[in-house]
Amino acid sequence: MSRPFRLALIAGEASGDALALRFLDSLRQRLGERELVITGVGGEGLVAAGLVPLFPQADIAVMGFGPVVARLPLLLRRMNDAARGVTTFAPDLLLTIDAPDFSLRVAKKVRARAPSIPIAHWVCPSVWAWRSGRARRMTPHIDRILALLPFEPAALERLHGPKTVYVGHPLIERLSELRPDRAEAAIRADSAAPVVLILPGSRRSEIRHLMPAFGEAVARIAAAEPGARFVLPAVPHLREAIAQAASSWPIMPEIVVGEAEKLAAFRKARAALAASGTVTLELALAQVPTVAAYRGAGWEAAIARRLIKLPSVILPNLILGHSVVPEFIQDDATPEALSRHVVSALAEGPDRERQLAGFAEVEAIMKSAGASPAANAVEAALALVGPPPP
Repeated sequence: MSRPFRLALIAGEASGDALALRFLDSLRQRLGERELVITGVGGEGLVAAGLVPLFPQADIAVMGFGPVVARLPLLLRRMNDAARGVTTFAPDLLLTIDAPDFSLRVAKKVRARAPSIPIAHWVCPSVWAWRSGRARRMTPHIDRILALLPFEPAALERLHGPKTVYVGHPLIERLSELRPDRAEAAIRADSAAPVVLILPGSRRSEIRHLMPAFGEAVARIAAAEPGARFVLPAVPHLREAIAQAASSWPIMPEIVVGEAEKLAAFRKARAALAASGTVTLELALAQVPTVAAYRGAGWEAAIARRLIKLPSVILPNLILGHSVVPEFIQDDATPEALSRHVVSALAEGPDRERQLAGFAEVEAIMKSAGASPAANAVEAALALVGPPPP
């Protein structure tokens, strides 16, 4: 009987846990009767799935400049703890998932301590958007990057980064949740009483900067489309902040909370006004014509303009290589511009049709890796590992 397969796993936050759990399911199917032994860093779900933790994930699950600085001594200590624990474990494979500021530093330390351990990193850092020098710096200690987006392998090759494989995006596995049933499709098709999604973001800074402009845009859309109904899906921890900000809007949206309510709103929506981010890709796969916006502090925008060298920051546009989703950044994100383009997206006509055709192309490109990103990730990672000993 083959010896157990030894996997070291570093998942620094909840989104990484979700990917890791899918990876473990696919890996166990791939290994068959061969035992899987796992150590590393992960949340409660991963511990329940068999991971023996080196330390609690909560020690490193911090976001924002201030909290990171406050916890920096602990973070640095945990980087060393993780690297030491992984090398002592001597795994067949180290898989780091997202959280690049932590996990890639651990990978570098592991490579220095034990150069023979194969290392894969799942979720390509956005080196194609900013801080492109990170790509070359990853090359000595990352053997394979498992990419969520189809344009990333070519981007990493251009930037002299590690070999990168497009394994697919988890959203591809959720297409059925984004597609309307017959009753929902009828609601979506009703141009006389359209459902308009309002998505001001999932961070407090986004809410603060976008809600005023979105509120004025909603009033303008309502004036042009008297039958429109506005639905605002909110993440639970921001519901009160969003409700308070929306209370001064001339038109109060229906605020829904939770993933199930959000998906139901997506399936009924005829158009959306959204903050830039991953949600624009969800909307594209849900076939909801979208107008995207970003507003931040002036100093943030000045830095972003110097660092980001892209023709678009909207994922569907980047996947296609041309713009189908109108985007409005900073001072260009005016209520007049946003409302005018949403009204155009609601109406049958060339603007709406152009987006829908582009979204169909986005889906075809996203599906090119196959139906299971997790299974693809397993195959790409196992390609780094030699055959098991007899």
